Amino acid sequence: MKKGRLYLIPNSLDFGVEGAAVDLQEVLPLQVIQTAARLNYWAAENAKTTRAFLKRVDAICPLSQPLQSLQIQELPRPPKGRASLDAAHQNQAWQKLLEPALAGHDVGLISEAGLPAVADPGALLVAAAHEADIEVLPLSGPSSLLMALSVSGLNGQSFAFVGYLPVEAAARAARIRELEAFSARHQQTQLVIETPYRNSALLQALLATLKGSTRLSISCGLSLAQGWTRSATVEQWRSSGESMPDKVPAVFAFLA
Repeated sequence: MKKGRLYLIPNSLDFGVEGAAVDLQEVLPLQVIQTAARLNYWAAENAKTTRAFLKRVDAICPLSQPLQSLQIQELPRPPKGRASLDAAHQNQAWQKLLEPALAGHDVGLISEAGLPAVADPGALLVAAAHEADIEVLPLSGPSSLLMALSVSGLNGQSFAFVGYLPVEAAARAARIRELEAFSARHQQTQLVIETPYRNSALLQALLATLKGSTRLSISCGLSLAQGWTRSATVEQWRSSGESMPDKVPAVFAFLA
């Protein structure tokens, strides 16, 4: 039997931002919307938000089946403190998500972060698909990381996404200094994200720790009507008194 394919379906970047829903046709290519409309099997971080996404798709391109008939399976949650004991169980869980593809059905992978498998746990499903010799097809769509990099004016030839920084103040400051030193040696842009309610805390930590000459760019609410980007030296940020919203996703980038 011919295997199905795993489609990486981009999402909009307005997840969790109250009252900020954008027109999908403004941020997603028609091919993505049409593909999403025909898929009956899904792997997702959150079934509820995936259904909300598909309702928006249905308003543009009717779904091939009623929404309640679609099969949406959530990605396995990472084990807490028992990674080695649960490794076999976790592998089985990822493989289970691919059973429809092994039976000949196409499957969609959707992320809460815009582009699946980038800063996203869905990367493990993509790896499992390759192991099972299932074709993986990426579709074009917004990536907050690359959008923030492109609009920052920082070095786009050499960059690294380093994810979340430590929450504890001393460890976070040490990590920031380490990243700044690496950035200075290699002229590499460092990209950092944080849970929105800790945006202000991260900004204050960056301003307190980075050198005044280091360039800092922040993109907040990318693709949203109220979205903005500001790039300036840390010294200029310190004098501006800029504040951060606590419910809108942001990407922080700096170059020493």
